[in-house]
Amino acid sequence: MTSITVRPPALTSTSEPPPIFDGTTRLYISYTCPFAQRVWVTRNYKGLQDKIELVAIDLQNRPAWYKEKVYPENKVPSLEHNGKVLGESLDLVKYVDANFEGTPLSPNDPAKKEFAEQLLSHSDTFVQELFGSFKGDTVQKTSSAVDYLENALGRFDDGPFLLGQFSLVDIVYIPFVERFQVFLAELFKYNITEGRPKLATWIEELNKIDAYTQTKVDPQALVDTYKNRFLELNKIDA
Repeated sequence: MTSITVRPPALTSTSEPPPIFDGTTRLYISYTCPFAQRVWVTRNYKGLQDKIELVAIDLQNRPAWYKEKVYPENKVPSLEHNGKVLGESLDLVKYVDANFEGTPLSPNDPAKKEFAEQLLSHSDTFVQELFGSFKGDTVQKTSSAVDYLENALGRFDDGPFLLGQFSLVDIVYIPFVERFQVFLAELFKYNITEGRPKLATWIEELNKIDAYTQTKVDPQALVDTYKNRFLELNKIDA
């Protein structure tokens, strides 16, 4: 059974900043951002809810102090820790795993380590392929991306995840699969798991993990956002 967690309201342009650099470790996210979701899931899975405070930012109406005082890049996620602020989701997932207590999310097995690096290196390409699919043949472009995952899921047979056992690699990919599974089903009636049994099992098993399900986006809001983005891009192209 999934436990219910209350999400603090997202801070806007009229919100006061938290007491920055007071010794508290803070993870700045947006509830809708898949990159931020990666680090949020990592925090949850390692049981760091009391060690890393969640600060949500409204990206459509973001507070000026976030750029001025916290993270000049003005993006999420960022992590305030030990008097400095770090960014970039792939780096942060590894950083939280290495620098905080809790269940390790990186493999020890050399073969799994090597494959993990391959998958992490490919993740940017994977994301670009998915978002690039908004223009052109969306289903075909998406199929190529998810075929990569289906093939990768066959590498290790000691579990249903990308390295067999659940790891930071699954965390890096699932926020994007989550979004495109919903979007493609709604707009194109395309089921990304059809003919991809390993992908279907992977998604099913991930949905049993509270640390992930607590971070999922509202499907209807997601569909509305992505549909608008898709229609806008293709209207310009027409």
